[in-house]
Amino acid sequence: MTDLSSKLSPTSGSVGNPAVAARARSHGLRLVSLGAMAIAFLVAYIPTYIRLANGPWQTEQEGHGPLIMLASVWLAWQQREKLRNLVPRPAPVAGWIVLIASLLVMAVTRSQDILMIETATQIPVLLACLLLIGGWPLAKVFAFPLAFLIFSVPPPGWILDALTVPLKAWVSDVVTNLLYALGYPIAQNGVIIMIGSYELMVKDACSGMNSIFALSAIGIFYVYEFVHNNWIRKAILILSIIPITVMANLFRVLALVLGSYYLGVDRVEGLFHDVTGIALFVFALVLFFLLDTVLIGTGYLIRRAFPPSRGAPSAT
Repeated sequence: MTDLSSKLSPTSGSVGNPAVAARARSHGLRLVSLGAMAIAFLVAYIPTYIRLANGPWQTEQEGHGPLIMLASVWLAWQQREKLRNLVPRPAPVAGWIVLIASLLVMAVTRSQDILMIETATQIPVLLACLLLIGGWPLAKVFAFPLAFLIFSVPPPGWILDALTVPLKAWVSDVVTNLLYALGYPIAQNGVIIMIGSYELMVKDACSGMNSIFALSAIGIFYVYEFVHNNWIRKAILILSIIPITVMANLFRVLALVLGSYYLGVDRVEGLFHDVTGIALFVFALVLFFLLDTVLIGTGYLIRRAFPPSRGAPSAT
């Protein structure tokens, strides 16, 4: 007589196992909960994304917003391996408190047309969903992708004005003094630069603030994803973002002023102005990665010059 038990599949024995069945039901419920929360989140924030697409995302200042969100999704997907050994410990009390408070703030700011805070509430709402599904251990896994979403929030105008106005004045001073020292017929009145027979105004886009926000997002993304276990290198790269962007912007304004002097303002205001904006960002990125290459090379030379001391041989 054939032994029927030998023909059973390895998983068939788990059918009658209460523990395995309970885990399967729990996993299925988590998947259903996750899907329901994802759909509810999209329904709640689709109006916000439509307003962003019709407003800030069409501007030079905030055009990188959709890319930031896609990058956050990619960063979250990269954490999937950490979920294998994660033991979920849902925190329903904290989760519901954060969720209800965030949704209330979102509703109020949407009714009052405060797009910045309305957009920012997506971060605590997502945090609340993670707390409800897996608790603080799950929230810790996705902490950086959540924090990275801050770069998708349009900054308020008063902050931009407070940073842009002095930066424009400083750029105008440096460019004017440099060209005057080189013998060019140039003068300055605030952010208005007069060179030869032409008069130019350093606009907000030429202050470098747009590039500072975008390059900060790229730099932090790069440091998190590709620089590991080297805090000195991380700190230098992050601290270099603003100086590199300001330096690149100086070259842009310098090129625009010289272009106006030699070619005329009419030729500079159109395509040339846009090309210098793209060149500014590319130049800043090149400087950033060049600095990282120098740091890598310097670290290699230091390790060659001062190799780690070997432990003394053990006595036998």
